Amino acid sequence: MTIRVVIADDQVLVRAGFSVLVNAATDMEVVAEAGNGPDAVAAGRRHLPDVILMDIRMPHIDGIEATRQLLDDPATKAIRILILTTFDLDSYVFGALKAGASGFLLKDTPPELLLAGIRTVAAGDALLAPSVTRRLIRDFVNRPTADPRALPSLLDPLTARETELLIHVASGHSNTEIAAQLNISVATVKTHVSRLLTKLHAHDRAQLVVIAYETGLIQPSPRATKQPPRCSSTDCGRS
Repeated sequence: MTIRVVIADDQVLVRAGFSVLVNAATDMEVVAEAGNGPDAVAAGRRHLPDVILMDIRMPHIDGIEATRQLLDDPATKAIRILILTTFDLDSYVFGALKAGASGFLLKDTPPELLLAGIRTVAAGDALLAPSVTRRLIRDFVNRPTADPRALPSLLDPLTARETELLIHVASGHSNTEIAAQLNISVATVKTHVSRLLTKLHAHDRAQLVVIAYETGLIQPSPRATKQPPRCSSTDCGRS
């Protein structure tokens, strides 16, 4: 199956470079390009691609708002958004993931890893550059402690087991690792993760991580050094 890709970036040379790279892959094709946020949304609605490579800082509306508009629309919510940015310290990381982006990579990512990233998110998995993951966790660490009374009741529908699974997912554990720790089958883990996605209205596993931190379920340690692994197509998919 050919992965259909839209490239959204306000720099012509960047778009051209990505287009050449993607079109050179035997399993991908570029179906459209966009130089600003509204054009990215329009291209997504017109072509219904599998993946959009989305720049953050674009004219008129940024990549986060474009992502939000596409994924809030039932007609385009199945599109996978892979955010690309020059800045690993970009303050928009959390916003992009919260808007539903499935991946976040830096523009200096080696070509073979960028193509692998496209394949990863097209398969329904989540992908984060390690440096971006570290930044995301540090941001949560440095935020003021939330008032428990102000926390949303988002987690109320979860069973005790589902809450336990969410903690493991947010801690970066793979389905295989969760199954081993809880002494259940991988298939059972996948079932629980699917229920989490449904109950929390999450687009994918990346959003589950955001929800766990945002609601205070996970309190990261600033001394933590172990980072969540990248999800693989066999172990960390949407279910």
